[in-house]
Amino acid sequence: MTSPQLPDYPLWHGFADMGAVSASPFVVARGEGAYVFDAEGTRYLDSTAGLWFTNVGHGRTEIADAVARQLSTLAHCSGFGDLTSDVTLALAERLTAIAPVPGSKIFFTSGGSDSIDSAAKLARRYWHEMGRPDKKIIVGRTKAYHGMHVAGTALSGLPPNREGYGELMADAATVDWDDAKSLLGLIERVGADNIAAFFCEPIIGAGGIYLPPEGYLAEVRQICRDNDVLFVADEVVTGFGRIGGGEWFASTRFDLQPDMMTTAKGLTSGYVPMGALFVAPTVAEPFFSGGVWWRHGYTYGGHAGAAAAAMANLDIVERENLLDEAARVERDLATYFSPLIEHPAVHEIRTGLGAVTAVQLADAPAAMAAVGALRKQGVSGRAAGAGALQISPSFVMTTEQIEEMAAAIGRALD
Repeated sequence: MTSPQLPDYPLWHGFADMGAVSASPFVVARGEGAYVFDAEGTRYLDSTAGLWFTNVGHGRTEIADAVARQLSTLAHCSGFGDLTSDVTLALAERLTAIAPVPGSKIFFTSGGSDSIDSAAKLARRYWHEMGRPDKKIIVGRTKAYHGMHVAGTALSGLPPNREGYGELMADAATVDWDDAKSLLGLIERVGADNIAAFFCEPIIGAGGIYLPPEGYLAEVRQICRDNDVLFVADEVVTGFGRIGGGEWFASTRFDLQPDMMTTAKGLTSGYVPMGALFVAPTVAEPFFSGGVWWRHGYTYGGHAGAAAAAMANLDIVERENLLDEAARVERDLATYFSPLIEHPAVHEIRTGLGAVTAVQLADAPAAMAAVGALRKQGVSGRAAGAGALQISPSFVMTTEQIEEMAAAIGRALD
């Protein structure tokens, strides 16, 4: 077989047309506060905080120093069996103290996709332990993104993300993202005795930044309670202040009291990969009573270096009142981005709830070209969903920088 002639570019990017990307990658060399810089030193406002995660901003040497100290003391030990590290245990205690459900247990993962797959497995295993093994179906929503592991892909409400893989996971279902009655209809059709869990992003993130309709979250939460369906809040994007309105989690802001909550990104502000699954006491009880193993875990779950990064990151959030700053960013985004609805290239602005905004373009396929035009205006951006520009800045981005960013997007769309 003749070897194909491929572009002379070694790296395979995620979610990319490599035939196009390999010709002109956008290489970021460093970051500082709300800015990133390319290899030539050109400065760009980082409109997406990396990939929703750099909540405390770039270039925080305090986090880097904390990781260096930890790695020079103990890089990591296994988290299996009775083993853990002191910093990992300290982080679990700290997270339990801010959990939306008091007394929650913390299961550490390597990232958001891990957290989702862990929640899917634990939901089924929980019902098995409760003597109801037929409760296996996991339910997601249209437009929703839950990572790219097997369970997350099966739950995805974005058809292109499932295309070409076949059936990755049996007993997965999808309901309408904005209609609680769609969930209730599925329960009535297949029976509550067959449904393990409902996965819900408080705000749909990568699917295009869709805000929940008024009363939707409270209604689906009650439907789950009424039908013995576990409610899993996917806060990989929304957690640690991004949708909190001054609270740590959207689940607290909306009083969701989730049975499980998946997190990652803002836990370390992306400085080191780490995720955490919060498990309410009712779900943890069969496994903490003794005699039952949950045969699941990750080599790097609770990594000591990552835990040190998380501790330093949370210190910064608390010391600099960044939860309140995130609420200020929420207001600023609504103020400065709402007027863009007057631009002829804009179909819709989704803003006003959390430190996120979507600029939905009238010509959806033009979104990728718009990202390129944005760079020429000094803004690093990203397309999300079906033709939207994702805006999810760090909590340290100032009001003046947000105003500048909105003006730059207007110029780019011109």
